[in-house]
Amino acid sequence: MRQVEIGASGRRVGALGFGCWRFLGHELAQAETLVETALDLGMTLIDTADIYGFGGAGFGAAEALLGEVLKADPARRGRMVLATKGGIIPPAPYNSSRAYLIEACEASLARLGVEQIDLYQIHRPDLLTPWEEVAGALDTLIADGKIAAAGISNFTIAQGRALQAHLGSRIVSTQPEFSALQLLPMDDGTLDWCQETGAVALVWSPLAGGRLGEGYVPQADDPACLADVHAALDRIASTHGARRSDVALAFLLRHPARPVVLLGTQTPNRLKAAIRALEIDLSRQDWYSITEASRGAPMP
Repeated sequence: MRQVEIGASGRRVGALGFGCWRFLGHELAQAETLVETALDLGMTLIDTADIYGFGGAGFGAAEALLGEVLKADPARRGRMVLATKGGIIPPAPYNSSRAYLIEACEASLARLGVEQIDLYQIHRPDLLTPWEEVAGALDTLIADGKIAAAGISNFTIAQGRALQAHLGSRIVSTQPEFSALQLLPMDDGTLDWCQETGAVALVWSPLAGGRLGEGYVPQADDPACLADVHAALDRIASTHGARRSDVALAFLLRHPARPVVLLGTQTPNRLKAAIRALEIDLSRQDWYSITEASRGAPMP
């Protein structure tokens, strides 16, 4: 699989990664199959968060399940770049204070059963903690060997730069929502910032919560552009002998910021099918036609 640099971390991962937002409620054997399938396909970035499971299986449930998968076969740890996130703690809702971040990271290490997290990201910006304090927590975690690198998630460019100003190491990643229905990272400077700094964008919800998948029927509360985006994706898919979702993923992979696209499917066959997106070389005209369909207007 095409490899992508994780900023200045020295680590490389596949352009498609496995996201654990819905990695819950599985028997251990099923969870092992999902992780093994992802790794065998070259999806070497495994992304989770301590909040995944809250409101259902429980806070930390996705990390705990992944920890069981790693415990069942410790060799898996060496095959992946392990990423997790902290800083959301309902009902606060956010806490990035030095004391809490260190405590949260240590709890993640315990649930995952590992000595070091490859990439630790602040899940959402805490507006009440000074950036100098957030940076101090991350620098301490790196110095203590508990994390190898730090990143951000759902941050604005200004917030990321303010944190970087106090951080001893480079921010190596940012995690935005990006899809053919959500073009904000192209417009708000996020993907430009990635190209400026070398940080990688780890894209979540690349199929817009399933709305860009096969068989999805637009609902009354969907964006007005959805039918046009479907039409553009389907037209291009037909020329490549591919699926709508394949083209939707290829659209993201075509961007020069070289994002890593996180797949949240909990079906091994769908993980295998997603590899088709890497084989689709979208023409410049096709890529812009999807962009125009999403924006509802021609490029200026």
